[in-house]
Amino acid sequence: MREKDPQRDFPGKRWLVNLLRATHLVGVVGVGAGVLADWPFAQWQAFAAILLASGIAIYALDAWSNPRYILQVNGLSVLAKLLVMGAFVAQRGAREWLFWGVLVFSVMVAHAPGRLRHREVFARCRRRPRRPGPGSA
Repeated sequence: MREKDPQRDFPGKRWLVNLLRATHLVGVVGVGAGVLADWPFAQWQAFAAILLASGIAIYALDAWSNPRYILQVNGLSVLAKLLVMGAFVAQRGAREWLFWGVLVFSVMVAHAPGRLRHREVFARCRRRPRRPGPGSA
């Protein structure tokens, strides 16, 4: 039987996560508006900061709550999005496509079945204790 993931919690955590997610969506909408309207970065820079800060806070809270999070599909997808966002900043001409790509990818991972989101990508790389077979003492 698989051992249960270690979880950390504190009173008000659910409300904090919801507040961070709402803040993150404000950043997503602001960045999306700026990118799709082709505004200068200065006009949506504050939204980019909100998006990045809230995303990092959500990631940190999820990683603190469940240390295995950083090895799971959902945790690794956040790191992948951060890498893509590096291209987003560097490639002004590709921002619209990168924005939509990250948005669709995020929704697909967020709404995937739990058995996929919480699957540990590098689980086979870790050494697991062997179970004694039949006849061993």
